Amino acid sequence: MKQKTIDLLREWAEEYNDPKYFEEDPIAFPREFVRRGASLQDVEIAAIFAAHLAWGRRPMIIRDCQRLFDEMGWQPYDYVMSGSYRDDETSLHRTVKWSETAAICGRLREWYSWHETLETLSAKEIRSIIFRRKDDPKAPDKKINLMRRWMVRNDGKVDLGLWKKTSPKDLVVPLDVHVYGQATALGLTKRRQKDLRTAMEITDRFREIWPDDPVLGDFALFGYGVTHNG
Repeated sequence: MKQKTIDLLREWAEEYNDPKYFEEDPIAFPREFVRRGASLQDVEIAAIFAAHLAWGRRPMIIRDCQRLFDEMGWQPYDYVMSGSYRDDETSLHRTVKWSETAAICGRLREWYSWHETLETLSAKEIRSIIFRRKDDPKAPDKKINLMRRWMVRNDGKVDLGLWKKTSPKDLVVPLDVHVYGQATALGLTKRRQKDLRTAMEITDRFREIWPDDPVLGDFALFGYGVTHNG
């Protein structure tokens, strides 16, 4: 990687790892529960759902997260453990129906009946146990890796840092079409597939700069997107 690229990535990561850029962002919802002094389970559930809805235009994501947490009475854990959920075929967010959120709530209820936290689950286990999706070794699991970034990174800025037993070293960059485009433009990958191998390749390039915290590079890609918008 060229030194100029490294310097730019460091500059963008430093500048854009700042809460002011994420006030109208899905992470604002789990952050709000932290601000309220809510339980770890409340924050975890908020993070699961906010990340799950994190695709599309930001205003739409924020609107629909708001609708979901309003339905939960802003008490996600109590709502999940109640066993009574809105369960119909109307859309909550794009193709995500209320019936899908009800199913996720049911699986969260089952998990929390026996466990204190989701932290013990790997990304692949969250995929299979909470979202009940079949195993796919190639899947980048963008939304799950986004949620894990929120819960693990602990520099006191944007991310929440509530999962203390998981190392930032083990996180994977949340790969979506925008992140892929930015990473490709910067020469971080030449692969055409937007899969787990590509996400790992980008993460490894960031590890060259931030060996203990490679996913800090996610903020650098956000910075590239902002500075090259249009």
